[in-house]
This record gives sequence, structure tokens and C-alpha cells, in this order.
Amino acid sequence: MDKKHFILYMRNFIFGAEDSLVSTVGLLSGIVSAGIVQKEVVISGLILIFVESFSMSVGSFLSERTTEEHYPDFKHTESRSVSAAFIMFLSYLFFGLIPLFPYIISNKHAFLLSILASLFTLFLLGFVSAKILKTKLLKSAVRMMTIGGVAICLGIIVGVIAK
Repeated sequence: MDKKHFILYMRNFIFGAEDSLVSTVGLLSGIVSAGIVQKEVVISGLILIFVESFSMSVGSFLSERTTEEHYPDFKHTESRSVSAAFIMFLSYLFFGLIPLFPYIISNKHAFLLSILASLFTLFLLGFVSAKILKTKLLKSAVRMMTIGGVAICLGIIVGVIAK
């Protein structure tokens, strides 16, 4: 795999993972703060994860395919857009389950565990992606975790206001 395609696949993996963690933990934190019961939290989370996994992969496919078709030497058989979309789908699906998992197994500390697991995973994702892409490790890790923290706060604020 050449560097151009590696970067494309990494971008889709990181984007899918980050967006899934941030969107899912933000939604779950918000609806729990609004007083929604555990069963509905799990159902809402599953619907979000599956619909958004598909939506994000379609968005990735369409944007990559449009970009590929721009080049005069484009050949459908050499297209990387399908692979990029598949990576986006799996990344979004897998990482979305991380903040949802505590609600599936327990209700007692699910809110806190979901938030902590998401923030830790965002930090780790930022760190690992920076290591692979040879950028600043701590800066990338803290930035990704901070963005997730803002989404969690936003979800909680909207949930409390909507209650």
C-alpha cells in the first residue's frame, strides 16, 4: 500500500472512531441527563451507531469517489473509495459501542463509566494516531480528548435543559 492510500485509510479510521465516540457519548450523556430510562438509552444508542455508521460510510464513499473521478486517469477497478467507506463503517460501529457498553451491562455506574471510557479511548486514539502519523503525541491526545469532553458537556447541558 502506498503512502497516499495509507493516509486515506487512516483518515477514515480516525474520523470514524473520533466522530463515533464523540457523537455517541454526547447523545447518551444528554438523554441520560434528561431522565431517559436504561432500555431507551440502549435502543437510542444502537440506532444512532448503526444509522451513523452507514451514513458516515456513504459520505466517505461519495466524497472519495467524487474526488477520484476528478482525475482523468480514474479507473473504477482501481478505486479506493469502497475500501475507505468500509473502514469508516467498521471504525464508527466499533468505537460507538465503547460508550454504549456500560449501559448494556449495568445501569448503576453506566453514566460515569461511559464518559470515562470514551475520554480514555479518545486520548488513546489521539496518541496512537499521532504516533503512526508522526505528529505531536501529547498535543494530539489531549486535543482529541478535550473535544470529546466538550461534546459530553454539550450533551448534558441540552439534556438538562430539555428535561
